Amino acid sequence: MSQPKLMDQMRHALQVRHYSARTEQAYVLWSRRFIMYHGMRHPADMGEDEINAFLTHLAVEKHVSASTQNQALSAVLFLYRHVLDRPLGDLGEVVRARRPSHLPVVLTRDEVRAVLTQLDGATHLMATLMYGGGLRLSECLRLRVQDIDFGRHELVVRDGKGGKDRVTTLPEKAIPALRQQLERARVVHEADIADGWGFVVLPTALERKYPNAAREWRWQWVFPQERRWRNPQTGEQGRHHVHATVLQRAVKEAVSRAGVVKRAGCHTFRHSFATHLLDDGYDIRTIQELLGHKDLRTTMIYTHVLNRGGRGVRSPLDGL
Repeated sequence: MSQPKLMDQMRHALQVRHYSARTEQAYVLWSRRFIMYHGMRHPADMGEDEINAFLTHLAVEKHVSASTQNQALSAVLFLYRHVLDRPLGDLGEVVRARRPSHLPVVLTRDEVRAVLTQLDGATHLMATLMYGGGLRLSECLRLRVQDIDFGRHELVVRDGKGGKDRVTTLPEKAIPALRQQLERARVVHEADIADGWGFVVLPTALERKYPNAAREWRWQWVFPQERRWRNPQTGEQGRHHVHATVLQRAVKEAVSRAGVVKRAGCHTFRHSFATHLLDDGYDIRTIQELLGHKDLRTTMIYTHVLNRGGRGVRSPLDGL
């Protein structure tokens, strides 16, 4: 039996450690770029010096951001540690990409209201949940029926960034529209069941453990796509959630129509959620829990946003 290709081995190593599909895609891409940069040499024949050269190349010649360079490093380190089973020593003097100290773009409450009024239907509801619950785009799209607790006014975010679950708030104003969306999703699901399908992708190995769960109502997406996907090999059909580009495009157009000149997108709702909670006097630790930040310092960036423009300091011009 032939040895699996290196990138297939890497995908397997990532999957058994439950890395997300997006991380798997990114790590494989960076590992390939590392190999291509060194003339298709096998990583087993390279080491610390070649990794150093690749990271320096990214910073000096490609001018990548610090976060991009760190992702490339993480990918290559994963390749060596978990695929080649080869620990690495000191990488030496790696030229690091400069990490900018930009503050996140935050909308005022009036700007949030103006953007939301330019949206309708499911896109309006999704944007409302991102702002009202501090959800990331992917977290909003991946909401399942069982993740909504109307009685406790809670949204359960499962397998968020870093593979963590958390609970955040379900805004009361969103409940009527959310109930209507669930009714629409149920009609779609029942039609799929009547056609002999009604499957959704389940997390990790649940599909093997619970063979019938993929058709159960509680596992269905809150925001299903209009069309079913089809497996060309088996002919099986199922339904994904709404694609990210649908909401991204709608929000971009809504920002433009609302006359907002800030460079705002879907993630801006999450930044605005955190900043407005701080402005309302909520504790920084509470906001950290709602956002799912591992490090409090990540949440602390929003305190700097509040101080922007000298808030709390009276301009001397106003005393003239």
